[in-house]
Amino acid sequence: MNVRLTKEQKIKVLNSVDIYAIMQQVLLRENKIRRNQEHFWVVGLNHNNKILFVELIGLGASNRVNADPPDVFRMAIYKLASKLILVHNHPSGTHEVTDADITFTDHMLKVGKLIKVEVLDHLVITETNYTSFADQGVMDKLQKSGLFEIMGPEKQELEQFKIDTEKKRAEKEKAISIAKKMKDDGLDDDTIKKYTGLSLKEIGGI
Repeated sequence: MNVRLTKEQKIKVLNSVDIYAIMQQVLLRENKIRRNQEHFWVVGLNHNNKILFVELIGLGASNRVNADPPDVFRMAIYKLASKLILVHNHPSGTHEVTDADITFTDHMLKVGKLIKVEVLDHLVITETNYTSFADQGVMDKLQKSGLFEIMGPEKQELEQFKIDTEKKRAEKEKAISIAKKMKDDGLDDDTIKKYTGLSLKEIGGI
């Protein structure tokens, strides 16, 4: 689920403090109704480290949430993000990093290397504090861990996933281009939807 950001929140990220300032606001908003659930977000950045999107990709129990490589990287490929920051909260109120957090991050880091989307950091956050893997030196250690080097069938599967996602993105861009021309010609949104397959919300945003 895409998290709506204000224009002021789509900043250039310089450090973990910048990310936490935004994600703390997002968490406080989410916690009004889902206080006891673990959330997992992906923050996409362009090559200049400007935020392109924040995507909520998983809601879990009080101490876990499931997320797989396609969940983590789909929006990054779709929106041409070159870098990612992973963020999840601990409803318990502790921002200590667990072994499971490190193992998961290592896996995503290696997948990112394969499909050329750099995983810069992983933040464990609470309503009042956070821990940054990059600030703790964890990301540097994982780069050299030797684990999760992707090869064989998994490598082929991930490469095909990237190709398929990029194809869908290209098809969407083509549909949007056609919709713009149809709008310029004065066609109504329902007709545009019928012939392009876009949603009324997408057409309204053109």
